[in-house]
Amino acid sequence: MNKTWIIMSAIATTLLLWASAFVGIRAGLEAYSPTHLSLLRYATASIVLLFYFYKGKHRLPDKKDLPRIMLTGFVGITVYNLALNFGELGVTAGVASFVVNTVPIFTSILAVFILKERLRFWGWGAIFLSFIGVAIISLDDLQSLQISGGVLLLLIAALSQATYFVLQKPLLQKYSPVEVTTYAIIAGTVFMIPFSPQFFDGLLNTPFAKTLIVIYLGVFPGALAYLSWSFALSKVQASTVSSFLFLVPLLTLGIAWIWLSEIPTMHTWIGGILILIGVVGMNTIGKAKAMPVKKVNL
Repeated sequence: MNKTWIIMSAIATTLLLWASAFVGIRAGLEAYSPTHLSLLRYATASIVLLFYFYKGKHRLPDKKDLPRIMLTGFVGITVYNLALNFGELGVTAGVASFVVNTVPIFTSILAVFILKERLRFWGWGAIFLSFIGVAIISLDDLQSLQISGGVLLLLIAALSQATYFVLQKPLLQKYSPVEVTTYAIIAGTVFMIPFSPQFFDGLLNTPFAKTLIVIYLGVFPGALAYLSWSFALSKVQASTVSSFLFLVPLLTLGIAWIWLSEIPTMHTWIGGILILIGVVGMNTIGKAKAMPVKKVNL
């Protein structure tokens, strides 16, 4: 089989699964609370990754790295997913995908202050353009304060995932992407437990069809997509692979249209396109020093 075709198949698989996650979360939230959905999803993902981890004979982390691993898991998995799930209570899957797609923008801002990287004039312009897009999406349904609150929570989710990328950078110099992902997901899952009281009662009283959706989120977007993403990263430059992530919001709109009958409004299209232009601009002409941005979202 052609090597290029295999790599492109892995990338396409990742994009479709991550796009479907935004829609699956909306469907799962019809029966599960945001906290219970997060815990069930990532407990499932942890089991799958532990099996893969064991079969692949990967390394256990060094004790000195545990504080960073725990912080990375808490910020990038626990905080990100709780903010994302609570945010999706008030916005459509398509809007959520566009807003969370500002992660590279936040990553670039953090890199300026923490990693001492520099942005060009066009980089700051791209940031401004993206946040105009977010503002337009936020004003989509001004009558509903819940919508505005949802967008704010999604921005917190994007910021937390951007922080996750900065925190994991030193770990990726020592461990493989699969190892770092497994460590972070397991740590983040453990931190979710205190936020999920009466979890088993909720699990027993939820329709099985909704439970299957959450299990899908854990097995496919939550575990297998990470593995296919890691495979693609091992074969192609990270900056090249990451450029395909800009397709995720568009795929999400299509899946949400089919699955949930969520029809995007004109505000969503205008704001979303501005966000995409800003993010693409940031990753092409905005950086004085290239920094590959990897997105690990659902």
